[in-house]
Amino acid sequence: MKIEVVKTFDEQHKQIGTATREDVHKLGLWHEAFHCWLVEEVAGTAYIYLQIRSENKKDFPGLLDISAAGHLTADESAADGVRELKEELGLSVIYDDLVNLGIFTYNCVRPGFTDREFAHVHLYDLPISWDEFLLPNEEVSGIVKTKYQDFYDLWLDRVAAIHVEGFMFDAAGKRICIDKMALRNEFAPHDASFYISVLQKMEEHLLKKTNERRNFNESV
Repeated sequence: MKIEVVKTFDEQHKQIGTATREDVHKLGLWHEAFHCWLVEEVAGTAYIYLQIRSENKKDFPGLLDISAAGHLTADESAADGVRELKEELGLSVIYDDLVNLGIFTYNCVRPGFTDREFAHVHLYDLPISWDEFLLPNEEVSGIVKTKYQDFYDLWLDRVAAIHVEGFMFDAAGKRICIDKMALRNEFAPHDASFYISVLQKMEEHLLKKTNERRNFNESV
């Protein structure tokens, strides 16, 4: 089995060395990750796609999570992280099609596991269909979508549950449709402030895109 090595950093994002993936979590070392959120607009309403983590995952098995995410290895740049979309969701995407939302610090401390990341967060907002997702695999067992505003309200504690719809595969490989209300404890327990900061940046892009579209329509 190949040992995954990542770059390590101080709190100012200055590289200080390298370490194995296991050690960065055991020792609480800062490292880099790639995150990509899939978003689509339908009739003026924005939706976010969320993956369902495989039950075989060591961390947060079976929970809803960021569309696609993973560690950047020692020899990778943020652009190389686009491979996560292929590995986890089966989507062939080029980096130039992504919107770079910036680098967000992510700090999650649990007994025996500390995750301190400089997350390179991206957005993919081109049209996509359910048939494009190639699942399942050892990383992801399903995919759902929910309204952007509902997801935002969940982390602002305005609502206790939100509607999600999509599909997943059970242990026997049978495809199951999902159409339900999901509680907050069904989502990966990233800190609410992290979710909110990313969603705020995402909203800036969505509003800018809406205004550009409105201005274009008014000019023709």
